[in-house]
Amino acid sequence: FSAWIRKKREDPPTIEEILRNENYREEMKQKVKDVSEKDKLLQAKEYEEGLVAEPSHTHVKGHASAPYYGKREPSEEPTSTANTFQPGAWMPPGSGSSQNK
Repeated sequence: FSAWIRKKREDPPTIEEILRNENYREEMKQKVKDVSEKDKLLQAKEYEEGLVAEPSHTHVKGHASAPYYGKREPSEEPTSTANTFQPGAWMPPGSGSSQNK
């Protein structure tokens, strides 16, 4: 079909060719699904036998290029790590978490 659209083929595809291509795509989808399921079973078996480690799940916080050092609140004090500098954050009087009201 795409060859006919791009004028690399003079005649449009026949109904038989379209059906054959559609069947081929469905067969490929099923084969990929089968292989994927077999791979998952194999990985589970290898994990149970201690041959491989279970894949870890990463929890992403913030933007990928932003360094994250575990701080949850902005600090009033400036910080410096290697080539990065983070100025201190202004905190309004009385809003600090260390003060009790």
